[in-house]
Amino acid sequence: MYELKIITHFAAAHQLRDFKGPCEHLHGHNWKIEVYIASDVLNEAGMVVDFAVIKEKTGAIIKEFDHRFLNDLEPFKDRNPSSENIAQYIAERLSSELNSSTIRVTRVTSWESDTASATYYMPTRTMEAVREV
Repeated sequence: MYELKIITHFAAAHQLRDFKGPCEHLHGHNWKIEVYIASDVLNEAGMVVDFAVIKEKTGAIIKEFDHRFLNDLEPFKDRNPSSENIAQYIAERLSSELNSSTIRVTRVTSWESDTASATYYMPTRTMEAVREV
């Protein structure tokens, strides 16, 4: 099994609704996002997928978040823009754009600081099951 990882960043503000503590107030983070892609086969070029493709797809999502107030964005109108929900949203969006019969997004980690992160793991499916779809 092969696993690829790219790292990207964005800066944004948010506030957590229904939260008792300092994070209920408007504040910002410089998020670091890690995206993991897995495959058990390589393409004709000897790669899982070109890193540029992963970076392009991830970059398009991150661009929607960068220097924005996350609570105003559609994905977070009805749910908190927590690190957990950010990781899940990015993972699900990327899966819909990148998953194929041979590759899949396995997880996304959203770091809101150097010491705090949340990882969303995509539901486990073997590559055999992915190929059957």
